[in-house]
Amino acid sequence: MKVKNRRFGILGMARSGISAAAKIKELGGIAFISEYKNETEITNSKQIKETFQCEFGGHTKKLLQNDVLILSPGIPRDIPILKEAEKQNIKVISEIEFSYRIKHPHSKIIAITGSNGKSTTVSLIHHILQTAEYKSILAGNIGTAFSSYPIEKENIDFIVLELSSFQLEIIDKFKADVAAILNITPDHLDRYDSFDDYAETKFNIFKNQNFQDLAILNLDDITSIKFTGKINSDLKCFSLNSNTDIYFKENSIVFGSENFSTRNAAIQGPHNIANMMCAILAVSPFHIERDIIQQSLETFSPLAHRLEFVKEVDGIKFYNDSKATNTDSVKYALQSFDRPIRIIMGGAGKGEDYSILIPYLQERAKKVYLTGDTIDEMKKAFEGSVEIASIKEFEDVIQKAFSDSKEGDIIVLSPACTSYDRFKNFEERGNTFKKIVSGLKK
Repeated sequence: MKVKNRRFGILGMARSGISAAAKIKELGGIAFISEYKNETEITNSKQIKETFQCEFGGHTKKLLQNDVLILSPGIPRDIPILKEAEKQNIKVISEIEFSYRIKHPHSKIIAITGSNGKSTTVSLIHHILQTAEYKSILAGNIGTAFSSYPIEKENIDFIVLELSSFQLEIIDKFKADVAAILNITPDHLDRYDSFDDYAETKFNIFKNQNFQDLAILNLDDITSIKFTGKINSDLKCFSLNSNTDIYFKENSIVFGSENFSTRNAAIQGPHNIANMMCAILAVSPFHIERDIIQQSLETFSPLAHRLEFVKEVDGIKFYNDSKATNTDSVKYALQSFDRPIRIIMGGAGKGEDYSILIPYLQERAKKVYLTGDTIDEMKKAFEGSVEIASIKEFEDVIQKAFSDSKEGDIIVLSPACTSYDRFKNFEERGNTFKKIVSGLKK
């Protein structure tokens, strides 16, 4: 894509928007950033104004004076200014699409999406590649924008991308050498017309792939398998329950003639075994030695806020699973312990049916502690099925779970909701949980 002397309008001053603007400026283009929020609501607004042409408080027709518009992932595609841009044949792309078009052709892309497990899987793939001494970068939804790296230069071997459904909504020419969907379960139903609409958006990750590229699916995920007709590349599957291209059997991952032990793996639980299988498949075209992969499984550092062990207080263990923002993540959390747990749930809802958790809670939860904006909704879903405590304040609900516990108990924050009712993001929620736990005393 030609950038020099071209005008780019960027909708949104979040991380990806600012990164795209900086890259455009670096490559000789002209960036104009438009933000819906007021200037006082934007961190570093003064610095942004000094660096770029910009506007605050709404998307105006100034955007229509640009050659290309770059849309940040959180912004809906049906807002009036984008409809007007479409009428005027102004191209609208995502930051992912923009970055793909300027990246050096030498760099290979491994892209991962799914409702759960994305961050752990891409981080493990990145770790394997680095252990094998490849130059690898990790970008996308995991926290660092794709365009923030020197991707136009030749010295990057692999670009490992975590992609959300929002980032996959506008895919035109983007193509991954390896693409995977870990699973598709109800999520973001407040954004999409239906669950199938959400699932089809995920499948954009395979768009533009051909027979030379690798597609990876979870054979255990009914929804993913339903859409296999959309794949034109070499398809391989992983499974916890069936013999397929790569599968799990007796504490080992079996891949052809090779076995990878999971006994000493840094991450545990059935969901993480699935993540490991996907990671092994993702690097399989690049002929990395078996011993390097096995070493990587054992030396990988687990990510924060994903069933993260926090502390043991008076024989009571606390785990931070703040990243569990949907019901499927909570299922994984419940299945990851060998005895019933005390689980803290609640936050800002996304339109999910919480009642689907009842059989899992009945089998694996000692008591359910509800908090946040979804208290009433969850209480209605669970009442009469499991023991419940409903406590509005976040610190109070942790204190209550602790006071109810005895030596040997496990308390897990696994909300099944986003954090936006009272926190900036899941990281802030998890860090607040850890801070409160650190100060607990019987």
